[in-house]
Amino acid sequence: MSEQRAHNFWGWGYADRFPDLDTRRGLGEQVGALLGAGPLVPRDPPARDAITLPAPRIAPPSPLAHLGSAAPHDRITHTHGRGYRDILRGFRGDFASAPDWVAYPATEQDIEALLAWCSQARITVVPFGGGTSVVGGVEPRRGPSSEGVISLDLRRLDRVLDVDPLSRAARIQAGARGPAIEAQLAPHGLTLRHYPQSFEFSTLGGWIATRAGGHFATLHTHIDDFVSSIRMLTPAGVYATPRLPASGAGPSPDRLALGSEGILGVITEAWLRVQARPRYRASASVSFPAFAEGAAAARAIAQAGLYPANCRLIDRTEMLLNGVPSDGDAVLLLGFESSDHPLGPWIDRALALAAEHGGRCPEGPRLRDDGARGAAAAASTYRESFFQAPYLQTALVSLGVIADTFETACTWDRFEALHAAVQAAAREAGAGALACRFTHVYPDGPAPYYTFLAAAPPGEEIERWTAIRNAATDALAAAGGTITHHHAVGRLHRPWYDRERPDPFALALRAAKRALDPQGILNPGVLIDV
Repeated sequence: MSEQRAHNFWGWGYADRFPDLDTRRGLGEQVGALLGAGPLVPRDPPARDAITLPAPRIAPPSPLAHLGSAAPHDRITHTHGRGYRDILRGFRGDFASAPDWVAYPATEQDIEALLAWCSQARITVVPFGGGTSVVGGVEPRRGPSSEGVISLDLRRLDRVLDVDPLSRAARIQAGARGPAIEAQLAPHGLTLRHYPQSFEFSTLGGWIATRAGGHFATLHTHIDDFVSSIRMLTPAGVYATPRLPASGAGPSPDRLALGSEGILGVITEAWLRVQARPRYRASASVSFPAFAEGAAAARAIAQAGLYPANCRLIDRTEMLLNGVPSDGDAVLLLGFESSDHPLGPWIDRALALAAEHGGRCPEGPRLRDDGARGAAAAASTYRESFFQAPYLQTALVSLGVIADTFETACTWDRFEALHAAVQAAAREAGAGALACRFTHVYPDGPAPYYTFLAAAPPGEEIERWTAIRNAATDALAAAGGTITHHHAVGRLHRPWYDRERPDPFALALRAAKRALDPQGILNPGVLIDV
């Protein structure tokens, strides 16, 4: 299936957003200077026509053939996610692990028929979502006794099916991407306001399956907080949870589907709690002489019950990478929003708390009450860079630069030691630049998010990348951080996830897998082994 605007088949986003040669040369000079490696020379990406694929090992029965495709374009574009390793393999023209067939079901009946065929024929099914996984969650790997693998793409299930304005809820199909969800809610004066960095291309089903983090830095930090009920099709039958504002009736069935990463079933739709579109906004940028002082201010604000929508602390390297101006070593980007009331007292109290920890905000807060988006200058610059970052990573891969991220969450009492250990481990393993920001903050701890850059000789990128990631991940796990706050487990984080979860929980998860997916066809190797 094709779309009007061509996607980059090996890298992030739209093909026409990949920078031209002169732009990449200029970027190579800047990043080379940052890494002390001299000007970096751009390399040419592969031509799609030059990609060779293995022959498909399976073919659907004739009643299902109309639901999918084995065309090279479809198989190529469903081979990799969009993590660093994925983009590098794509840039090298390596699509040897392409799925045998790509399915595009239009109804739940289509999905049920596909699951029945694959269970009977021992064919692996990998739910694809928007294909934006950065942890290997959509890799089309076969199970140990599988005859082949299909990639299941729900892009045809992309509608808002029902809106309940009284309860402020909407029933939305799982294949809907972020922009489509917002466009369909807008006529009702409603919004979900869940904006992961992959917002433009990721899907509701993917958000739920990976417990994606979104727009809000406090209170409603994950998609979990918006889910009212979930409908999921499993090889054993329909898994549908009741729509309720809250319940104390035993373990939550929604919690089993949230974060299940495609191993238990295919999420087809969900009821989501939505909101009135914000009218009032308040924002400010606060500079600190040191990152530790900014962290103390973020903690005070998180513990004050103010619930800012944005409370993003960024260090000097992060500012440099994103062009954010500041006269300190850290800047805290604050933002509040409401559909109901002006926010002056909230931003004033947050700034007072920041000032108690050495924060300076010479320009003062910016207030709006007209519904229009608006923010302090530094916040506006950072927001734009935030959504452009995946495009930058794709360009850096073409320059031979290792560029990747990892993230965690820990309690406040552990953060200082974790931060120092992660920085030391990553730099010792070869990171040439390391940046940190808080994406979310809680009363009991922050969610630090790290970006690292490194130079590597051609052909040695994967080895250097693996060394840096493993060293940093070992350090954060040893210091008491979670393996992931919002990037999911996939295959990349699997070794550390196995150590983080309780052993009895692993037994329970395996039992659920056996009950819902008796033939083990769904996304084998993710979360657990069968």
